[in-house]
Amino acid sequence: MTDPIRVLLVDDQALIRIGFRLVLEAEPDILVVGEAGDGAAALAQTAALCRDGAGPDVVLMDVRMPGIDGIAATAEIVQRHPSVRVLVLTTFDLDEYAFGAIRAGASGFLLKDAERTELVAAVRAVHRGDGALAPRATRALLDQLAPHLGEAARPAASDPLAELTERERDVFHAIAQGLSNIEIAERLFLSESTVKTHVGRVLAKLDARDRVHVVILAYEWGLAGTA
Repeated sequence: MTDPIRVLLVDDQALIRIGFRLVLEAEPDILVVGEAGDGAAALAQTAALCRDGAGPDVVLMDVRMPGIDGIAATAEIVQRHPSVRVLVLTTFDLDEYAFGAIRAGASGFLLKDAERTELVAAVRAVHRGDGALAPRATRALLDQLAPHLGEAARPAASDPLAELTERERDVFHAIAQGLSNIEIAERLFLSESTVKTHVGRVLAKLDARDRVHVVILAYEWGLAGTA
């Protein structure tokens, strides 16, 4: 039996945390290991749990909180605890705050009024290294908010894909275009299992957290529209 997905809930509204706890703990493969009401408490909780060898796999993070907000907390957690993935919560679709958290290192975002099945699926997706959005939705989000990338789309001084093989480059560009593994397999005439292997190698070689991070890197390197 595999270990359950360990989740830390962060939201300044206790009722929301209770609701998420009830939904998540009804799943046999998910365990809520703690709660925090603001960013500072989230940092402290994550550090304490990691010191005990039982750190969270996924932090469900509200972005709008008093004191240290979810954006700053996400950046600190991702930097201090690279194995911990952050799924940010937002009230409005395409929320600028949520995008800021993604840029800070979160693996995706979820609307607070999402259905319970969406919440559970998002937690599982982030845990296994996928974005919390469908690949095309992730790309659509970044397309609409590309101006917030600052100096994004600036060509890198050297080839950032130098370590990738030709096939891995193909996979990188397909991920950057928002294609799913099935779509990549169809485009490149590969099996889905082979695509999964290539995706894993691309992530490892580029030191990318997940597919969302790959799309962001493509923008930053000016490679989002290339093939």
